Amino acid sequence: MELNILLPKIIADDELHAKWLNTLSLMENTGARKISASEDPLTVTYIILKHAAEEHRHAFYLKKQLEKITDSFCPTYASEYLLAPAFSKYYLNQLDVEVCRYLKNELHLSGKDLRFAAYLLVTYAIEVRADELYPIYQDTLENAGSKINVKSIILEEEGHLEEMINQLKQFSPEWQLHAQKAVEFESRLFADWIEALGESLQFAV
Repeated sequence: MELNILLPKIIADDELHAKWLNTLSLMENTGARKISASEDPLTVTYIILKHAAEEHRHAFYLKKQLEKITDSFCPTYASEYLLAPAFSKYYLNQLDVEVCRYLKNELHLSGKDLRFAAYLLVTYAIEVRADELYPIYQDTLENAGSKINVKSIILEEEGHLEEMINQLKQFSPEWQLHAQKAVEFESRLFADWIEALGESLQFAV
């Protein structure tokens, strides 16, 4: 099932919509924590700090949007307050594992070099996805006349993608080859996540 088919069904039900927002918040928070975990304590850059801070802000912003629906849903990231909880928690961690395996096998990286390269490729793949997902969500919100909007996130994610490309160009002259592998890993995991979302919606209905 496609995202543009799932989202109208989610938005039409307040409880499902709240869980969707909470799930996005969880995933943004997971990404922010992964960025922070990849930081070298001495050589961490302004861009990395900025990116981690903005991902944390996205997680907070999405959580705050819940108040426009209800104050009784989704107080935490516990599984009962998420859509497709297992896949939603597994998705980014598994992408990190697959990218790290690729970098070890193809570039023979380890230690802080591996952590930094994985940060670049995983984040790039996620930003490519965010540049697709959030505009579809925003269009669906507008079509439904919802009070919720994610325009500020869309603008920042566009900036993040440009920043990741600039960092990747400095990382390797073959950055596009490596970035494409990360996108391939992410695309498969995203398809699995969308399928899990569809199954969870059928169960909810």
